[in-house]
Amino acid sequence: MAKVQIIFYSMYGHVYKLAQAVADGVRQVSDTEVSLYQVAELVPDEILEKSGAKETRKAFADVPVAKPEQLTDADAIIFGTPTRFGNMCAQMRNFLDQTGKLWMEGSLVGKVSSAFTSTASQHGGQETTLTSFHSTLFHLGMIVVGVPYSEQRLLNMDEITGGTPYGASTMADGDGSRQPTENELAIARFQGKHVAQTTKKLFQ
Repeated sequence: MAKVQIIFYSMYGHVYKLAQAVADGVRQVSDTEVSLYQVAELVPDEILEKSGAKETRKAFADVPVAKPEQLTDADAIIFGTPTRFGNMCAQMRNFLDQTGKLWMEGSLVGKVSSAFTSTASQHGGQETTLTSFHSTLFHLGMIVVGVPYSEQRLLNMDEITGGTPYGASTMADGDGSRQPTENELAIARFQGKHVAQTTKKLFQ
């Protein structure tokens, strides 16, 4: 049984919706087990309230908070983060910065990893967020898996859409009103399935 963990941070729910789609993709592969976790919030409640995020975060309030030590139980870990100025968000960075002991012990070496993201705008740093995220995964000794062009939806030119060879993505618009499209969710499902299939090949 291949164990896959999906660990995400979401403020307005866009990354959470991608995470759900990624999980659906993992479930398409037999003999896999998928678990969904969120990283701890760092923003004070009053700021979340003012930004409207406190209300949107209720949709996934029951998702358990990830602990760094749990990563050793997974065969594959797929991370989801919104973009902050072309990089991962502070909440995800804080979580990863707590994996120093695992790095020292080599506990994550050889595990499969992948990442997905959300930005406010079409050119808001999706690819730099994912490729810079990969740098951390390489330092941890993980095997990084992207989204190959066998997923033909990456080539969709009929609409504005996220989706990169580095990982699934979506765009929220400045006010968070835009929701992930079916094309973007399908790419996320493909990513989950592809990671699960790769993991099974390596860990059978």
